[in-house]
Amino acid sequence: MEISLLTLALVAGVIVLAYRYYTKNNFYFADKPIPFLKPEFPFGNQNPLMFKKVTIFEHFRNLYDAFPTAKIYGMFNVRQPAYVVRDPELIKQITVKDFDHFADHMATGMEDSGSEVLLANSLVSLRGQKWRDMRATLSPAFTGSKMRVMFSLIAECAQSMVEHFRSEETKAAGGAGTGLQLELKDVMSRFGNDVIGTAAFGIKVDSFRNPENEFITMARSIMNQQSIVKVVKMLGFTFFPKLMARLKFDFLTKEEDKFFRQTISETMRIREEKGIFRPDMIELLMQAKKGSLKHQQEGDDKKTETTTTTTEEGFATVEESQIGRRAHDRAWTDSELIAQAFIFFFAGYETVSWSISFALYELAIAEDIQRKLREEIDETEATLAEGEVIGYEKLQSMRYMDMLVSETLRKWPFGTVLNRECLQDYTCDNGSGDKFTIEKGSMLLIPLIGIHFDEKYYTEPERFDPERFNEQNRKNIQSGTYLPFGIGPRNCIGSRFALMEVKVVLYYLLKHFRVTPCAKTQIPLKFKKSATQLATEQGIWLEFSSRTAT
Repeated sequence: MEISLLTLALVAGVIVLAYRYYTKNNFYFADKPIPFLKPEFPFGNQNPLMFKKVTIFEHFRNLYDAFPTAKIYGMFNVRQPAYVVRDPELIKQITVKDFDHFADHMATGMEDSGSEVLLANSLVSLRGQKWRDMRATLSPAFTGSKMRVMFSLIAECAQSMVEHFRSEETKAAGGAGTGLQLELKDVMSRFGNDVIGTAAFGIKVDSFRNPENEFITMARSIMNQQSIVKVVKMLGFTFFPKLMARLKFDFLTKEEDKFFRQTISETMRIREEKGIFRPDMIELLMQAKKGSLKHQQEGDDKKTETTTTTTEEGFATVEESQIGRRAHDRAWTDSELIAQAFIFFFAGYETVSWSISFALYELAIAEDIQRKLREEIDETEATLAEGEVIGYEKLQSMRYMDMLVSETLRKWPFGTVLNRECLQDYTCDNGSGDKFTIEKGSMLLIPLIGIHFDEKYYTEPERFDPERFNEQNRKNIQSGTYLPFGIGPRNCIGSRFALMEVKVVLYYLLKHFRVTPCAKTQIPLKFKKSATQLATEQGIWLEFSSRTAT
């Protein structure tokens, strides 16, 4: 009896301690002049997402709408207090003007899990001075001049894909004149895999004619959201980063890590030994290692700290800050450089394939929009000499193409939310003149999906309308309300590459095919309710018919 009472007392004590630990931050915002959401057990204000009651898009739109008149408010990421910033001017203040206070992303735990971990060494995870030095090292690799050099590699992948589709359409039709029905996410993931293989890793990959090649097999393994192990790791790094670091977890398996290291190292070794040059990311990383990768003072590459877009290369293109243009003498290890090629794959594989899929979906269900884009493509083709193929400058000069891609990124932003960590105590105004302190170590969230759907900034936000970004209307878009690639010095370094890739695919597909809904097309498109996976309920099925046959 005594033992059982002692056991009960111990259990009760553990429960009380656990409860106090879990709830000790519940009143963190009580003395601050801002509204806040009350936390709920066990994931704070993330319960709807974690329990699959909403989609990722819905969750962050709901967070943005929680306090419609607030510039900033409080919420809880599990038990960690977090500030939700929803005012465009405050967003610019935090991410640009006062960048030094919020220079880092929130710690994931990976940066402390070991110096050789690829994701820990990637630009996304790096912090402090090391991030600044790596950003400055890589920045010259993503200028307009470098995109021009890499353009032909992307175009070749798109042309190869179109040739494959035309061949498959002929086989599928059997003389009946029917089109080719495709699930876009799968198709565009294959295309993205080929682009990254050739442009980032220097490997000729054909995922359409060789669908089980080692490169795409490894890509699927890494992106496999059905894997319980992957999901647990992702949730662990998201909600319990310090614990994951202590346990020395790596997001990649040993086989995945080994594959990417060996692939890149061997490619670099062979090129150095044989003096091989190829205009791809491997070449740029080799130049970076030698210290010969520098910014060129070109007219289209001269950017300012506060400008957010460039008309020449697309409305959505983000600018490089002075951080990306500074000089340093840090020497990088092979492992640190390999990590950058890997994150280029990791970040680009999903984001670009989804963006292309969403754009084609919108084109398929809006024939008038598709017709305008086809007309612009035909007009552009008419300006080319016989045998000439479209080049980088011609593609960038296509205004309606840019309008359509810009609207795709507004309505379907892959990132949904930005995060920053407060690096030193910061005095903030709640909008009514009351000041408060955002303490060092605090998490800040910017739900950009909510901003993109706010009627204050975009009329009828649910409607897909490329005309929002025509020459006249784009001038009226409020600064700080369009953030598909982030904002400030910590924006997405690969925006030019991603936009180029999306536009190249749309150009070649619409040049040769008419895209229409089919029996399998889900209208409107709906997403699965998941905390870790962006996936549609029924895929994105469309029919492609050769224009010559219509």
